[in-house]
Amino acid sequence: MMGIREEMMVFLAAVVSGGIVRLIYQCIRCFRRIVSHTLAAIGAEDIIFWLGSAVYMFVQIYHTSDGSIRWYFILGVGLGVILMWVFLDREEKLFKKIYGNKEKDLRQGLDKKEEKS
Repeated sequence: MMGIREEMMVFLAAVVSGGIVRLIYQCIRCFRRIVSHTLAAIGAEDIIFWLGSAVYMFVQIYHTSDGSIRWYFILGVGLGVILMWVFLDREEKLFKKIYGNKEKDLRQGLDKKEEKS
């Protein structure tokens, strides 16, 4: 039987695991924005992602709690996904706030330069 300390470590490992899965999916989303994909390619990427995520979660459950699925592990994964989603959303807004205005100013400057030519 696991003690409270071990259960807390399993919970924290689950939070980190959920965050990692969400971060990987965000990388896939960014890749899709950079390179255009067909629906078949998106479907194949999603299948590979979900299979990889399932294997990763299985390995995490196996190593942290000897293969038994505990409710706090599932809760921790969900919390990790939500925390990473909030973090990435705020980072994206900050990035757009910092660099979005500079990009707009750069485009306006280039447009003015082209008009003078």
